[in-house]
Amino acid sequence: MTSTFQTTGRRVIRTEAEALTQLENSLNSEFDRAIELLLAAKGRVIISGMGKSGHIARKIAATFASTGTPAHFVHPAEASHGDLGMMAQGDVALVLSNSGETPELADVVAYTRRFGIPLIGVASRPDSTLLKQSDVALVLPQAAEACGTGIVPTSSTTMTLALGDALAVALMEHRAFTPEHFRDFHPGGKLGARLSKVRDLMHTGSALPLVPQSAPMSDTLIEISQKGFGVAGVCKPDGSLAGIITDGDLRRKMDGLLSHTADEVMTAGPTTIGPDALAEEAVAIMNQRKITCLFVLDPDGAGQPLGLLHIHDCLRVGLG
Repeated sequence: MTSTFQTTGRRVIRTEAEALTQLENSLNSEFDRAIELLLAAKGRVIISGMGKSGHIARKIAATFASTGTPAHFVHPAEASHGDLGMMAQGDVALVLSNSGETPELADVVAYTRRFGIPLIGVASRPDSTLLKQSDVALVLPQAAEACGTGIVPTSSTTMTLALGDALAVALMEHRAFTPEHFRDFHPGGKLGARLSKVRDLMHTGSALPLVPQSAPMSDTLIEISQKGFGVAGVCKPDGSLAGIITDGDLRRKMDGLLSHTADEVMTAGPTTIGPDALAEEAVAIMNQRKITCLFVLDPDGAGQPLGLLHIHDCLRVGLG
């Protein structure tokens, strides 16, 4: 038996879903004009709103900024006390107000008109002050608020948020914004880790445990111990990677180990990876092969070791 709470919850979600359908059907050439203005901006997108619209504006600004469209939020009340200086010619203003009559937005709107800053207005009333003053008017449909009384912004804020997402994704797709670009704006966290490249995590230079093929195993053991990865790469005279020595190789040659050279102990043709591969791919390879590290080869360097990626480096950033 469905509880009263569930009934209310489903009604709210259904009402907001219907509002989003109305929003979808309402998109017209003004949406295209808004995208064109945003693409033409030489500066930033300044997004402003008061109250609940302000919270939505902050999220839209964050979405724009993380998907290749420089943007920041300006609080309309603070704008009147100096923050209008954050807006300049070359910028585009995106101003949100369900009624279109929010008094705190007056100074922001007036500033854009005075200095010729393009203004995109978002409101539910076509004849509102905000939309009449705007260069592009994005009109929200007259959808019922999910609260049932029309007092609490619910459907209206959901539509505004979705409209902001629609603008951001349209801009992103036009600019062919890729996961690699997205990673540049999200270097931290799980998402950043998943999009990290091998070159971002690998060890390079003097940290690499490398020995020549002719190196006695006494020198090789010192190299393995000093570098701390538990392995050593064995290089040919031309610097390319001939093989790798792991603890498994050491165990197999334990009898008379110090009488051998590196090329007599190594495993030839080890598994390697390129520097531009995703670190997540490297983890998959290490898990599949049951190994703990991969030498990174220079794709343009005839097989020279460029770096070393250890599974611990991947685990440290949240992969694995």
